[in-house]
Amino acid sequence: RYLMGVGNPTTLVRGVACGVDMFDCVMPTRNGRNGQLFTAEGIINIRNKKWEADFSPIDPEGTAFVDRLYSKAYLHHLCVCGEMLAAEIASLHNIAFYMWLVDEARRREHIAAGDFAAWKELMIPRLSRRL
Repeated sequence: RYLMGVGNPTTLVRGVACGVDMFDCVMPTRNGRNGQLFTAEGIINIRNKKWEADFSPIDPEGTAFVDRLYSKAYLHHLCVCGEMLAAEIASLHNIAFYMWLVDEARRREHIAAGDFAAWKELMIPRLSRRL
């Protein structure tokens, strides 16, 4: 089943629960261009001042090379200055996160093992949280 134009992380997980196996959405790149990062721990608005002095990696658990190469403070600086590199880094992070999320549901065999419902109930609140 194909679900087009829907795509925040919680909707993806709910879609998989309903049998959707293919998604198409601009949200990871559009929101990334505007400073919103999706992570397994929640949503980061990198433009917020709280990230200005946070020199930790963008996402220490992330799968994209940008997640460990750049800090939240550096990405915050790029966003505030209007540098195009900020949009590129955030988009790369978000796309890699979406791939990880779908892979987590599929390859770790939550569906096949029969524990997808429990995993989904654990992930939905985490994915929705604002950091």
